[in-house]
Amino acid sequence: MTPLSKAVAAILPIALCAGCAVCRPADPLEAQEWALSRFNPWQVTAIDAATGERISFDDLADRAAAADVVFVGELHGQPVGLAFAAALFDAVLAREPASAALSLEFFEREDQAHLDDFLAGVTDEGALRDATGRTAGNFPPGHRAMVLAARDAGAPVIAANAPRRYVRLARTEGLDRLRDLTEAQRALVAIPESLTAGGYRDRFFEQLAGMTGHGGPDAEDQGEPESDEARAEREAEEQRLIESFYVGQNVWDATMAESIARALDAGRRPVVQVVGRFHVERDGGLAQRLRALAPGASVLTIVIVDKAPDQIEPDDLERGDVIVYV
Repeated sequence: MTPLSKAVAAILPIALCAGCAVCRPADPLEAQEWALSRFNPWQVTAIDAATGERISFDDLADRAAAADVVFVGELHGQPVGLAFAAALFDAVLAREPASAALSLEFFEREDQAHLDDFLAGVTDEGALRDATGRTAGNFPPGHRAMVLAARDAGAPVIAANAPRRYVRLARTEGLDRLRDLTEAQRALVAIPESLTAGGYRDRFFEQLAGMTGHGGPDAEDQGEPESDEARAEREAEEQRLIESFYVGQNVWDATMAESIARALDAGRRPVVQVVGRFHVERDGGLAQRLRALAPGASVLTIVIVDKAPDQIEPDDLERGDVIVYV
């Protein structure tokens, strides 16, 4: 029996009310709060990608607690996925209360002192939100629940990412521009020596192709077809634009990987990194960079997929170590 057929057999009988679109409120924020308050982690369909077999939430939590790093590749704003991530972090804290750490993509390194003040009770949540510009979009209920859980357990929360202004600087002026920054500025961002090649780069370019707003004139709309020369020039411009965004993507990956590696060096295990799944699925750029910085670390990659559990596809099993259907 292949891993795919095992997976299908494991999940066909399962119905998840937690993910039911009919039941959830229509407002995105209300839907996230609703899912967080009603989520039952033991109903989650989690598939071991290596075997194709369903694993229980308790078994998954045991595996996460035993790893050095846990990547939770989320879909930003997906209500059930956010609730799952919060429940998993709670379970990890219960198993490793003295050494676990939370690392978040949505917080930037310059936010660290404000996060630490909140965790230590120096400031309240309102002050944290004001100081770091937190909104429902960049501090959704699931992430907030994880931060509160870390605070209550005395666990650190790592502001893992690079400030957007430095990412934008790298994108528009190049990586050498970052190297010209002061020592204090460079402490907030990791500068990659080179860009990640291979499938990760290919997928990035495929995802952004046609989304840059540089489409050429259409014969029906403009009255005449686009010339070969104009098409070639447009496509070259699009490639340059996507390449610049890819530079920024690599700065994000490098900075988060360095942040995680530093936490490992400080004795934190597991470090639970909550991040958009593109960064880690299919051996994404963040996963590759962490492996280079911490080659001996054991890593568990959990990828959240926004599908009903009976819609599994062979391609899904290539996303990570464990696939969670929400």
